[in-house]
Amino acid sequence: MSRPAHRRPEYHKINKDLFVLTYGALVAQLCKDYEKDEDVNKYLDTMGYGIGTRLVEDFLARSCVGRCHSYSEIADIIAQVAFKMYLGITPTVTCNNASRNEFSLILDKNPLVEFVEELPTGRSSLCYCNLLCGIIRGALEMVHLAADVTFLQDRLKGDSVTEIGITFLKKLDEKKYRRKK
Repeated sequence: MSRPAHRRPEYHKINKDLFVLTYGALVAQLCKDYEKDEDVNKYLDTMGYGIGTRLVEDFLARSCVGRCHSYSEIADIIAQVAFKMYLGITPTVTCNNASRNEFSLILDKNPLVEFVEELPTGRSSLCYCNLLCGIIRGALEMVHLAADVTFLQDRLKGDSVTEIGITFLKKLDEKKYRRKK
């Protein structure tokens, strides 16, 4: 029996829904395991970072994007290609400073909170979707860019929008990341 050349759209939706439900269970378990929200947030960021460092290869292979020449191009690729490819959404990108190294991704819809109505009781400083920040930071580091990635606003915390801030810090030394032969 041969495999189809491409996945049908309903498989993508099933995979996304399964991921979202599994993610919710993961966050719930972390809330049981850790008393402090800061510890849960750090764990989610670290987990996301690990995913991002591995996901970037898949992204580059599947997206066929070329070399970017500015931070604004990179922010646009993250929003218009990566978020669309993996989460099925396209955040709006805004530039937040004259130096053009700070950007916001405004998410009209956040698939990770599709089945979440509010944060768990007593967890007001929990950053439920902090995994996304780690993923972005890890992926950027693998293409030799250091960045600070944080949630600036979150609908789960009563804000009017969900906003992820990306501040590009510097280009990393490529020699440090090359494999030794």
